[in-house]
Amino acid sequence: MANQKILEKKQEIINEISNNIKESQSVVFFEYSGLSVVDLTELRRNLRETGSEFKVYKNTLAERALNDLEIDLKDYLVGPKAIAFGTDAVAPIKILSEFSKKNKSLEMKVGIVEGKITTIDTLNELAKIPSREGLLTQVASGLMGVVRDLSICLDLHSQNLEK
Repeated sequence: MANQKILEKKQEIINEISNNIKESQSVVFFEYSGLSVVDLTELRRNLRETGSEFKVYKNTLAERALNDLEIDLKDYLVGPKAIAFGTDAVAPIKILSEFSKKNKSLEMKVGIVEGKITTIDTLNELAKIPSREGLLTQVASGLMGVVRDLSICLDLHSQNLEK
């Protein structure tokens, strides 16, 4: 009877991991050993601000969930790992990358971004992408430059016509 309850609890956790992976735009596996409770709390808070979270699961349960989803990351599930889940494809990667610069104990290993397995090199490249707001600001600045230039041209043209 007790064995049955343990198996049911493990299956619930496997289902939770599978659902979190399916519902997330980005999933990042990272090592966290060596981080203090204060550091972990700060990391959780930073991730929560972007609608992301991280959880620690047993590697065997994470591996079963990944197998159910036909994703092979067995080579990366060695040692203590945490998994960050994000509703935004880049936000959790940026936060983990910035956090790892301040705390050498945190190291991203592999990710799943929009359903595709992503290596550490790609994660590092994605971390360099400006935020959504930053990109929108760049687009708006570009458009304003075009409008300004058009305005100057029209003004010069109208001055030319008056002569």
